[in-house]
Amino acid sequence: MRVYAVNINGGVHQVSANGEMPLLWVIRDKLGLVGTKYGCGIGQCGVCTVLMNGDAIKSCLIPLDQIGDAHIVTIEGISEDGYHPVQQAWIDEQVPQCGYCQSGQIMQAIALLNSSQHPDDEEISRVMSAVLCRCGTYQRIERAVRRSIQLLGKPV
Repeated sequence: MRVYAVNINGGVHQVSANGEMPLLWVIRDKLGLVGTKYGCGIGQCGVCTVLMNGDAIKSCLIPLDQIGDAHIVTIEGISEDGYHPVQQAWIDEQVPQCGYCQSGQIMQAIALLNSSQHPDDEEISRVMSAVLCRCGTYQRIERAVRRSIQLLGKPV
C-alpha cells in the first residue's frame, strides 16, 4: 500500500491503495464516484469507460500504478449540471433503456467527438461499438452522437 495523488475531474485526490488496484475501483470505492459502472472486469464490455487525457479507456484494465499524472474524467466530471451537449443529445434521442451502459457510452462519444471533427456513420458505429449495450439501442446511440455534433456546434 502507498499513497497516490490522482487527478480526477479536475481535482487531485490522495488515495491509499495497492498499485495493482484497477482505476475503476479507485473511482468507485476510494472516491465514491459511482457513475462509472462495473460490467465485466476484463475490458470486453466498456461500461467502465472514462477519459484519460481525453482518450476513452476501460478503467477496469488500468492499474493505479499506470495513472501517473494523467487527467482522468468520469461521467460526474463532464458537466456540473448534467447537461453536457452529449448528455442532452442522449435525452433528446431517448437513448437509455436500462441505462447501465450509458455512462460508458457517453464517455466513448465524448472521446470520439474530441478526436474526430466529422465522424461519418461508419466511424460512429465502429467507435461506439466498443461499449456494449445489452438492450440493443445502437441506432438511438448513433443518432445521439450525430445530434451531439449539432449541439456542439460542429459543422456536419
